[in-house]
Amino acid sequence: MQVAPSIVLVLPGWQGSGPGHWQSRWETRHGYQRVEQHDWLRPLRGDWTARLEEVILAQRRPVLVAAHSLGCILTAWWAAHSRHTDRVAGALLVAPPDIERYDNRQQIPGWAPVARQRLPFRSILVASSDDPFGSLEGASRLAADWGADFVSLGPKGHINADSGLGDWEEGHVLLLSLVPAEDAA
Repeated sequence: MQVAPSIVLVLPGWQGSGPGHWQSRWETRHGYQRVEQHDWLRPLRGDWTARLEEVILAQRRPVLVAAHSLGCILTAWWAAHSRHTDRVAGALLVAPPDIERYDNRQQIPGWAPVARQRLPFRSILVASSDDPFGSLEGASRLAADWGADFVSLGPKGHINADSGLGDWEEGHVLLLSLVPAEDAA
């Protein structure tokens, strides 16, 4: 399979992504770069945003973002505040949690409200019909707010290692569909 000419940055969510997670498997298989955060257990929105900005500014080529869970919320927050959004060619946003829901807000304080502005780059939001951290309807509303194409996978839980996706080729195809036409040649 063709590898994107852009740099692919992997943005895990709360607690990071373990070795069986599709994000970790993509890192190993395709050489993608994880955005390492200082504290995966107590995520601070400002710290995570500053780290994402730092990593994006260090790249010499356009960036594709492969975000999962809280990484999706981070991507939207970063895009609402950065002056460097032109460095992102596209974003695959997978299983965004409803961070404004009471139980999620209690576990991960300081992330609500969600930045809901239209993203200034192409994006695809992928959601599951039985995600314990957010509803399909809520994910669909986020996709509309962000101007993202919306893909429902059906019942796949939180679209993580427990979902049994392995290398998740379908998701990788979606990611590569975000490569700008001039770069895909």
